[in-house]
Amino acid sequence: MDVASIYLHQHDISELAHRVAQAKDIPIFRTVANALTLGGNELAVDGVVIVGEHGDYPTDLKGRWLLPRWWLYNQMIRVFERSNRSVPVFNDKHLSYCWNETKWMFDKSRELNFPLTGGSSIPLYYRRPEIELDINTPIKNSIVIGGASDEGGIFHCIDVLQSFVEMRKGGETGVKSVQAIRGGAETWKWVERNPWVGNLLDSVAKRFELQPGIFQENANANICIVEYNDGTNAAIVAGRGVGWTYAGEIEGQNEPTIISMLGWPGPFDQYHASNAQPHWITELMVTKKEPFNAERLLLSSGITNHYIDSSWENGRFSAVGRRIETPFMSVSYLPTRGAQFNKGERPPSLPYIRGFAGEPTGL
Repeated sequence: MDVASIYLHQHDISELAHRVAQAKDIPIFRTVANALTLGGNELAVDGVVIVGEHGDYPTDLKGRWLLPRWWLYNQMIRVFERSNRSVPVFNDKHLSYCWNETKWMFDKSRELNFPLTGGSSIPLYYRRPEIELDINTPIKNSIVIGGASDEGGIFHCIDVLQSFVEMRKGGETGVKSVQAIRGGAETWKWVERNPWVGNLLDSVAKRFELQPGIFQENANANICIVEYNDGTNAAIVAGRGVGWTYAGEIEGQNEPTIISMLGWPGPFDQYHASNAQPHWITELMVTKKEPFNAERLLLSSGITNHYIDSSWENGRFSAVGRRIETPFMSVSYLPTRGAQFNKGERPPSLPYIRGFAGEPTGL
């Protein structure tokens, strides 16, 4: 696979991207349309990767980073429609920071019949232990513990959660409600009223040989509460020291199933670049088949959207967010995928080599 073209939304300040493109002899175009048509009149590429993740963009009052993912996607859709042809699309992280854009983006993929994937790379990262839940696992309750201090962090955790809970008995049934509680005191009051969460937290602490109740010592912890249409319950709890860890209460098992994604490296590390996600992007482009149901990306994005909105009503913030009913997220599917995460020995931690002359050492 070759990279045929690049479009840079903040063209004039993207110095690093210009250096990489020059080193790799990849043309940079000044519009999305020209990048997709290679300067012609019709779609001339076999796939699209949208990384609306970096750059100088503001955040709004709710704390949403106003990245132009929908705008980039919309420019692409215009080319698809004009060309009467579409190609596979990968969209990094969540689809958009608001639900209306998120749903529109997903719906366009179904309308124009192109495979869509994206989301977090953490569900594809090395695991301890190296296991995947079986399809139709009878999951009752689930938690994910991880860095969830902002919109980006909570999305990573939510996408990890969805990658596990979609494997439950009967498959995905959609999301009934979402609620945010942001502030340690109120978070732990809710946990006390819902002991299944505390029990799973204690199980994770025990697995990592941490003192009981250590997560509850976080005075600023926030929680994302998710109810599913089939009665399954889940929560994302902000916590440190265990990477991203899933813990599930499974019917018929005496102890919770605990699976951790640990040792996440920085973005300038070769270790980081070894993640399985580039493999599945390539598979998407070559096979034109979604590596997992795109509905998962829709739900992960929607849960994130409504987690942020939960804390706000009529322009006012509340630490105990409102419970948002989400009948519009009644999405059902039965996954057919197998394990997709990295396995085996992890590569050494080395500086990431971008491949152009004069690169500073240590990056």
